Amino acid sequence: MTRHSHRKRRPIAVLSLLLAVVAMVLGPVPSSSAESDWWTPAARPAPDSQINVTGEPFKGTDSQGEVRGFVDAHNHLMSNEAFGGRLICGKTFSELGVADALKDCPEHYPDGSLAIFDFITKGGDGKHDPNGWPTFKDWPAHDSLTHQQNYYAWVERAWRGGQRVLVNDLVTNGVICSVYFFKDRSCDEMTSIRLQAQKTYDMQAFIDKMYGGPGKGWFRIVTDSAQARQVAQQGKLAVVLGVETSEPFGCKQILDIAQCGKDDIDRGLDELHKLGVRSMFLCHKFDNALCGVRFDEGTLGTAINVGQFLSTGTFWKTEKCTGPQHDNPIGIASAPNAEKELPQGVEVPSYAADAQCNTRGLTELGEYAVRGMMQRKMMLEIDHMSVKAAGRAFDIFESESYPGVISSHSWMDLNWTERVYRLGGFVAQYMHGAEGFSAEAKRTDALRDKYNVGYGYGTDMNGVGGWPGPRGADTPNPVRYPFRSADGSAVIDRQTTGERTWDINTDGAAHYGLVPDWLEDIRIVGGKGVVDDLFRGAESYLDTWGASENHKAGVNLAAGSSASASSSEWSLFTSYAPDRAVDGNAGTRWASDWSDDQWLRIDLGAPSLIKRVTLNWERAHGKAYRIELSTDGTNWQSVWSTTTGDGGLDTAQFTGTSARYVRVHGLQRGTTWGYSLNEVGVYSS
Repeated sequence: MTRHSHRKRRPIAVLSLLLAVVAMVLGPVPSSSAESDWWTPAARPAPDSQINVTGEPFKGTDSQGEVRGFVDAHNHLMSNEAFGGRLICGKTFSELGVADALKDCPEHYPDGSLAIFDFITKGGDGKHDPNGWPTFKDWPAHDSLTHQQNYYAWVERAWRGGQRVLVNDLVTNGVICSVYFFKDRSCDEMTSIRLQAQKTYDMQAFIDKMYGGPGKGWFRIVTDSAQARQVAQQGKLAVVLGVETSEPFGCKQILDIAQCGKDDIDRGLDELHKLGVRSMFLCHKFDNALCGVRFDEGTLGTAINVGQFLSTGTFWKTEKCTGPQHDNPIGIASAPNAEKELPQGVEVPSYAADAQCNTRGLTELGEYAVRGMMQRKMMLEIDHMSVKAAGRAFDIFESESYPGVISSHSWMDLNWTERVYRLGGFVAQYMHGAEGFSAEAKRTDALRDKYNVGYGYGTDMNGVGGWPGPRGADTPNPVRYPFRSADGSAVIDRQTTGERTWDINTDGAAHYGLVPDWLEDIRIVGGKGVVDDLFRGAESYLDTWGASENHKAGVNLAAGSSASASSSEWSLFTSYAPDRAVDGNAGTRWASDWSDDQWLRIDLGAPSLIKRVTLNWERAHGKAYRIELSTDGTNWQSVWSTTTGDGGLDTAQFTGTSARYVRVHGLQRGTTWGYSLNEVGVYSS
């Protein structure tokens, strides 16, 4: 759930800006279709939305055995259950039918005068026709952030148009819930996550019922990549559960004091895994006990910073960035209505223009959570993490060669893209308009070619982010209806629900059923190559998931080995001997004299294939150093080097080489002290 800085918003109150952070009718009736094909339900709610797609959904794999189809890596099917239950109006499905599912929140009647979130996010006075079914005069719309966009039949249309994987991120925010005027349930985040998970399983059962019973519907929740592949090969939609929330496991912080511990993290991860969750964010919008966040900009950033204070008792703190990556600038835009919520005498601080990085990175508890996710073979969503937090997470994954990293909706610094691909991770772009989406896709096209990967999109629908507007009826290259799906198996016409028919040219991406139309718009604007990369997206996402499941921690060949060094710092109270860097204890370390040219040598005892060396630096790190290998301890071959070391956890990967001896050769110190390593790992994989 996000809001993107390029969209200009009018100054708005804290309530809304914080909020921005973030069927059967009397029994089944026979389908109107005479078809008895597997994709046509035996019974559908009546009345109900049309699908407006003809043709059998494609099954199977391509000639290389790869899954075909699109992946939406970031959607919020059940966010109408979040934020106290009255922020997103309308339901994804209802046993009482479409008229019950697609109706507005009670306080929006009769004319939207109390649609507070609507007028705050859209502007104007918020007034609108609250009636959904059957007229849909004012909603759903590409710029209405308060109304249901994920009705089940619209998701069905996206599936029929070629989508084969959908990630349903269970989402909420306790602070947003607490400050919003209208709610009908608890603001506890984990309670909401549990409910949304259950509702997703209920939706599966609802669709199954239309097709004749359990397991027969097209909407299939999967808990491993093999299941997902099987579902996609059947021509159905594989649904993956994720989590995007600000205080997972209760891990908020108050005045920089964590409100959770390792036991809470273990219990929380175990519970989420049992619910079927396989990917998640560790922080979102507000700093928490696990990690710092990537800021929001301008007026929105100021308001969210107020929310940060209300949630944690502290404002964001910034520092100069140490590398090319940076967090979004907070800016100095005023949000007077938001700032009124602050206690008397408390003001939002000003920030230096050249200090654009969050001081808060991945905490000790955050590292514990990252490693806990790895142990459970879960995938980490890197979006929304501060540069400092994301960098440390990358370091940990690289040290273990763990591929499970996802950027699902354009919120990470784009300079991380190759680092994601190098690990084996997956990247999706936010559902921008066809021009912007195509331009960004082409910018990273060479990287996808280099790593032979597909591409994804993150619709973020029901995520209060805003969606592509219309290019206009007079555009010289409109989407022409009907059109064929990317694979050619389906014919897609304008989508009709009740009395309303939508056209991507004049309505934009108003709801999820228009995803196929948006993809056709991308083909027209960006070309077939962009769509081809997107059509490979499901395979690449499943590759990342499968590699995460199959990951095995490598054997550290250096553990307990004999070690020697050019020098060792002397202390009356502790030892900094070379063997302290290979004793398996991150609390001990080898430290050299305080001069540049120093080395640590490790004798593995016998020749071994070496592909990877990890170095866990103490603050006294190497800025310029190289990894050298030898078969005899005398003649050395340099296999990896850097001149930009910044400490922390470094991973050197290189072509597999047989050697008995490994030497870390420091050439230039990163501090005034010497070189100091808590632990060195040597691996064959």
